[in-house]
Amino acid sequence: MDETLAPGVGAGAGGAPLSPLSILLLVLAFQFLDRYLELLKKKGSKSNEETQLRLEIKNLLKEASGLSTPSTFAQAAKLRRMATAKEKELIKKQEERSKEQNFSYSLYNKILMGVKVPLYAGLCWRFWGIPIAAVPQHLLQPFGRILSWKAGDPASGFIMIGIIPWLILTSRVTKFLCQKFLTKITPEIDWSLNNI
Repeated sequence: MDETLAPGVGAGAGGAPLSPLSILLLVLAFQFLDRYLELLKKKGSKSNEETQLRLEIKNLLKEASGLSTPSTFAQAAKLRRMATAKEKELIKKQEERSKEQNFSYSLYNKILMGVKVPLYAGLCWRFWGIPIAAVPQHLLQPFGRILSWKAGDPASGFIMIGIIPWLILTSRVTKFLCQKFLTKITPEIDWSLNNI
């Protein structure tokens, strides 16, 4: 059904052949790294100090709500003001942590993109005009010409799939697979393809 092609890439050319499956796995690895970075950004980490502040705020508000008589109104107001001050401090700490996380995330994302783009460009340059795979025409009937873009002639009854359509197809498929897999692992985060 699927026959791997890549003439000129074998031992005579000085490199190991890349099959369509190995390209798919490479793209899948990049998608998982990208989704993992996104997960780390969305999930975040709460510091012990923030947790302690949240607990103090909760206790102050609980104590203030227990003081509901007119004679303890001033003490309740004082506790609420203290809780408000602690909330402002918590917000400030969260903003600082958020800035640090965004900087870190953007740095890692830029590094990942800096590796991904040259790798994809190198794959396109290496396999330009070379068919990645040959698939029988009847399996890809309406899409044969699109998938064989710059990859040869389908005179043998097989559609020769080119590198660019293969990279596009594997990117979309791996995004979908990562979305489904990570939804099972972390259901509280929206991994829909609309956010990509």
